[in-house]
Parts: sequence; C-alpha cells; structure tokens
Amino acid sequence: MAAAMASFTVNDTITKAVSAELNIGEILLVRGLVAMVLVAALAWYRDALRSFGALLIWPVGLRVIGEIGGTLTYLSAIAQIPLANASAIFQALPLVITLGAALVFGEPVGWRRWLAIAAGFIGVLVIVRPGAEGFSQAALLALASVGFCAVRDLATRRIPKNLPTVFITLLTTVTVTTAGAAVLVPLGGWKPPSGQALGLLTFAAVLILIGYQCIIVSLRTGDISAVAPFRYTALLWAMLTGYLAFGHKPDGAMLAGATIIVASGLYAFYRERKRDKLRPAATGPGLPPDGL
Repeated sequence: MAAAMASFTVNDTITKAVSAELNIGEILLVRGLVAMVLVAALAWYRDALRSFGALLIWPVGLRVIGEIGGTLTYLSAIAQIPLANASAIFQALPLVITLGAALVFGEPVGWRRWLAIAAGFIGVLVIVRPGAEGFSQAALLALASVGFCAVRDLATRRIPKNLPTVFITLLTTVTVTTAGAAVLVPLGGWKPPSGQALGLLTFAAVLILIGYQCIIVSLRTGDISAVAPFRYTALLWAMLTGYLAFGHKPDGAMLAGATIIVASGLYAFYRERKRDKLRPAATGPGLPPDGL
C-alpha cells in the first residue's frame, strides 16, 4: 500500500503538470495506451491472459466502474486545485470504506468508530469549505472520487481468487483508457503531445502499472485494518511533490482538515485492530475471505 501511494502520488504530479498542455481525456488515452502494452506483456509472460468475459463477474465490472469514475473525477480535480488539497480530501477514503463495510457487508462497527467516521467527514468539510469564499467546485470532484474509489476497493474484496491480479490490472487499464478516448472530444479533442509530455506520460504509465499491482495485491491479501492506514502516506508525498513541482504551500484549513481526517482514520483502524484481537479465532475476519 505504501509503494502504491508513492507511485500514484508521483503519477498525479506528472498528470497535473501535463494537464497544462493536454486535456484529461488525452492524458488518459496516451498514458493508458502505454500502460496497456506493458501490462499485456506482463500478463502474457505470466500466462494470465483470460477471456474478457470476466467483466460479467459483477465484482470485476463494479470495480471497473468505480475505477473509471474515480480516475476521471480525481484527475479533473487535481488539474484545478493544489495537489495536497485533493490528496487531503482523498484521505477520507479509508473511513468511507469502513462505512461501506458496515452498511454493505454487515461488518460490526462500534460507536467509537462511528464517531471517528463523523469526525473524518468534518475534516473534509474544513478542507472543502462549502459556502466559503475559498470554496472550489473542483473540491467536490475530489470528494466524488472518494465515493467511486470506495466502490472500487470494496468490490475488489469480492473478486474470486482464481482471477490473477495482473489480469484485473489489464482489465482496469483497458477500460480506463477506453473511457479517456470516450471523453476526448467533449474535453477539447486531440492535440499532438510534445516530446516532453509524451516522455512524462510514459513514465506515468509505468507508475500506474506498479501502483495498480501493489494496491490490488494489498487489498486481496492483507488485513484491511492493517493495510489501509498506509494510504495516509500519500498526503505526505502530495505535500512534498506539490511544493517542489508547483510551489504549493498548504494553508491552515487544509492542514487542520487533513489532521482531523488522518487522526480519525487512524483511530478507526486502531479500534478495528483491537476488536480483531478480542474476537474468538473461530469467528474469522470481519469480511468474508472469498474476495481476497
């Protein structure tokens, strides 16, 4: 998870830089085409190529929908607001996943974790500042990406074990690239990328491949309460790369909101770990293991 966050954050930095030249659709298309070649070669090497009928398996299809929605909304957000602000809002994802695990999968959540979830959403409001002078509609795009990615991650846990991780990565890459092509014309059409932009997007494609692989493996094999807190490393990377690449300095509201979100998230997962230790061994994990 930590490696995935580092890969995704550097990719986000590249995407934000290139978005000054190319629209989001073209970025997704160019980056995706490179990534498709790389991941298809990897899938072939590992003998993991399967029928694309796997899209008919509902968790796979739902994961793809979540990935497309999350990618489009998040990239649109970081093109308009500082990287650290978008990343700080995105840190609410583990709390939303906990909420989803309780509502969808029936995982028991005590009152302390419900309070932590509520505190996390207060932190989001501090950053978004609805109705305030500094409010940006792009912040709502970052918030929408949280919802889409929560659907993606919860669906990932329901994907059958016999589907190789690299094949899921290939499906994701193909469909996100297709989505980029679909929105290319509405977002401004095709513009020949410069050599620098093409080189950066090629590097971003490699990072996306690494990130996809790492995050899927972590969610399918790790205890979510142990793995998910490592998402918060993305905020530190975003503040660092945002400052080095664009000179963005986090304001007080962003830092305050991010602190609330991270603290509430870490407390929620601390309570989850404590609850797991108290649970009898025969009870098993909070979520059924068939999707891991």
